[in-house]
Amino acid sequence: VLHGPNGEDGTVQGLFRLMGKPFVGAGVLGSAVGMDKLAMKAAFAAAGLAQVPYVGLNAADLQEPERRDAVVARIEQELGYPCFVKPANLRSSVGSTKARGRSQLLSGLDEAASLDPRIVVEQGVNARELECAVLGKRQLKASVVGEIRFDADWYDYTTKYSDGLSHTLIPAPISAARQADVQAMALEACRVLGVVGQARVDFFYDATQERLWINEVNTLPGFTSQSMYPMLWEASGLPLEDLVAQ
Repeated sequence: VLHGPNGEDGTVQGLFRLMGKPFVGAGVLGSAVGMDKLAMKAAFAAAGLAQVPYVGLNAADLQEPERRDAVVARIEQELGYPCFVKPANLRSSVGSTKARGRSQLLSGLDEAASLDPRIVVEQGVNARELECAVLGKRQLKASVVGEIRFDADWYDYTTKYSDGLSHTLIPAPISAARQADVQAMALEACRVLGVVGQARVDFFYDATQERLWINEVNTLPGFTSQSMYPMLWEASGLPLEDLVAQ
């Protein structure tokens, strides 16, 4: 299992295709679109899947003062603060920052630009984080829905991979109707991106307004002892050994 750039972005999948070697998971298209947050969001938008407002830009837009000022003005006008700045092609929140004002936005943009030529800035929303696992090839199926709770300002890399800083609720404390909505949107997102094999689909959920937004699809989800993907299938009646076998 190869996580992140060169393992999750369609490059090694293309190599395997050329070599005639079988592999598990999404192919070239699903991997590539699933890795690039801007391409993923464009596909979601075309399919009519609800997302939080965002602005996409290139690192080159930040090099000239006039273009840089225009980008900042657009972000402040369309998204406001707080907002999240993310490299488009990294995983596990690497290089992602939360901006509560202009100085943090500028430093976050510079950090993201040092890691990726494509950048996405998302509006901050007051929402819970829900996740759903998907498995299958010709016929995709969705797991029960889980929720991530964390003792931090936001779910960054340290919080994700440090013991005791986050915990999971499986199944998530949501209504059966809302769980069905999450499962249906998870399957639709995978179909839109051409993702098969396995994936974890992440959502934002505002319970007070009953609003659900899709965040992203991870085509090679984490498989650590505290990762949601195997735990979601365990709770869905598929033990780890059977999950790996499938």
